[in-house]
Amino acid sequence: MRIVPFALFLLLCSCADSKTSQDNPLLHEAATLSLDEASGLEYVNGILWTHEDSGNKNKLFKLNPATVAADDIKVKGVKNNDWEDITSDTDGKLYIGDFGNNDNSRRDLAIYKIDPNAPSEVQYALNFYYPAQKEFPPGKKERNFDCEAFFEYNGYFYLFSKNRNFNSDGTVLVHKLENRKGYQAAQPAGSFKTCDNFRKCAIAGADISPDGKTVALISGDKLWLITGFTGDDFASGTLTPHDLGVLTQKEGICFKDDNTLYIADERDKRTGGKLYTLNLADLKANR
Repeated sequence: MRIVPFALFLLLCSCADSKTSQDNPLLHEAATLSLDEASGLEYVNGILWTHEDSGNKNKLFKLNPATVAADDIKVKGVKNNDWEDITSDTDGKLYIGDFGNNDNSRRDLAIYKIDPNAPSEVQYALNFYYPAQKEFPPGKKERNFDCEAFFEYNGYFYLFSKNRNFNSDGTVLVHKLENRKGYQAAQPAGSFKTCDNFRKCAIAGADISPDGKTVALISGDKLWLITGFTGDDFASGTLTPHDLGVLTQKEGICFKDDNTLYIADERDKRTGGKLYTLNLADLKANR
């Protein structure tokens, strides 16, 4: 573990007093990220955790927003094939989703359990597959086995697909896995549609509020909220899109509390590479 020079995140201002972009009435810019590809985001006990995706090292990045102290931590014994999201359980344990599958050809999909108090060690791995997938890769109209978004809830993981079908209609498949080590099949748990514009509507991050009443999903220029669901039947809830006013590669999202979200986007030329906060109360005023 080492302290990143000049801090991993250069905070432009405190999250509590973050400024609002004139072009972004909803997104409050809280920090500029020094890493280029923040691909997942999770908030646990006052700490933000993130990582990068394929082509990058097997490292977790840890930020204390209050002190601006940041560490990067190498996770031993595993490779970053395509780490796409990070979540936590009610005990504060972290889980890295190594299930990015752009070509729909992977057979080594995994979730790694990490103790934040010893983040360089993997406690166990959950390996899984999609029973509906018979070919690797399948035909171009059957490529809905990529995933960049998940969360843990009541002892299960819920995965939301990133639809890469040719001429996709935006159908998102939800799959369910038990939170346990070993090898298992991802069970279908419903579906819903966003829109057929991949850059704007493909789901790239997910989280559920601490009170379990709201699911938040992020895409290129939209925040999607699912409410009014029963139990874990998230696909049956009310899906509401909120236009964020700017199109960037947003891939990290997590709840700070029931009313506040953190959102991160990847850097692309002169855009992105930011950490934002968003207050759910602002959504009502903006509609």
